[in-house]
Amino acid sequence: MVTVSEIRKAQRAEGPATILAIGTANPPNCIEQSTFSEYYFRVTNSEHMLQLKNKFQRICDKTMIKKRYTYLTEEILKEHPNIGAYMEPSFDARQEIVTVEVPKLGKEAATKAIEEWGQPKSKITHVIFCTTSGIDMPGADYKITKLLGLSPHVKRHMMYQTGCFGGGASIRLAKELAENNKDARVLLVCCEVTAIIFRGPAENDLNCLVGQALFGDGAAALIIGSDPIPEVEKPIFELVWTSQTIATDSDGAIFGRLSEVGLTSHVIKDVPMIVSKNVTETVTQALKPLNIDDLNSIFWIAHPGGRAILDQVEAKLELKPEKLRATRHVLSEYGNMSSVCVLFILDEMRRKSKEDGLKTTGEGFDWGVLLSFGPGITIETILLHSVAI
Repeated sequence: MVTVSEIRKAQRAEGPATILAIGTANPPNCIEQSTFSEYYFRVTNSEHMLQLKNKFQRICDKTMIKKRYTYLTEEILKEHPNIGAYMEPSFDARQEIVTVEVPKLGKEAATKAIEEWGQPKSKITHVIFCTTSGIDMPGADYKITKLLGLSPHVKRHMMYQTGCFGGGASIRLAKELAENNKDARVLLVCCEVTAIIFRGPAENDLNCLVGQALFGDGAAALIIGSDPIPEVEKPIFELVWTSQTIATDSDGAIFGRLSEVGLTSHVIKDVPMIVSKNVTETVTQALKPLNIDDLNSIFWIAHPGGRAILDQVEAKLELKPEKLRATRHVLSEYGNMSSVCVLFILDEMRRKSKEDGLKTTGEGFDWGVLLSFGPGITIETILLHSVAI
């Protein structure tokens, strides 16, 4: 007789979940941060607000962002003027855009990941789709399954409204699926399109201005599975340990609301301090089994919520400036793409490691920590092990 324990063991993978491929994508419309203030006040018919325009330029200058990508163009905004207004009913117009463009951009990133993976699409057993850009049924998980021509039997998981911690949360879910289902290959897709949050300025809403200066559109996809096939699949990072934490004293620090005017969000000025105050405990927990005390002896993937958050985390953990190189590079070149960012940073780190002729995908280091944080304030922490190049 076969026991339940034996059946259970046979259902599970032997080794840790591993990132096997990465793909990224952005819309073709690129905006330069240095000229965005002029563009933004023009397309929102707000050029008469000269003092606010100057304040917005100063905000843009402080972000450390060089450029971002967006689906919205001046032509689209002319077709849908309520999207460019401050608080006009516009939910239907926004939904018409994001429910089509989110899975479409996600497909572009997923196609690249599948091509790099090099295996038949029929081997994909699970799909995770993460977005804060719109809500519909069936969701983007269903639509991307159709767009890619995946098996109708693929197991789908839709993650809505996680915000900036969604990248870490979806990787955590993918790890659990890969390790608890033998031969599973999980397609994870994060995609954000800022048409859901774009709006014109208002004198008394600094949060709106900060959001317009920070966020960009993008999609990224991972293939995750355990027990890679030797000589066939090429591991990039191993996923060793995960956690999710609600930061202390953070109620109401970051929250959003979806309504007839689109998605509005509120972020208090103390967020960088709250994140930095809570990050030490979760990092210590992640590294405890390794007995690592020198935080500069590992690599770092940190969500680029903004320059102030990165500066505070860097100071709190006493990191050398180069430790957040990959994170700051992604912020500079793409802005804050919410859930998508940490996947872009993983790709940037393995790319630069290979370019520099280093021994491992973690910029020459064996161990690393991924941090993503968002509404809650929720902090996702993942312990990574880099793979030999």
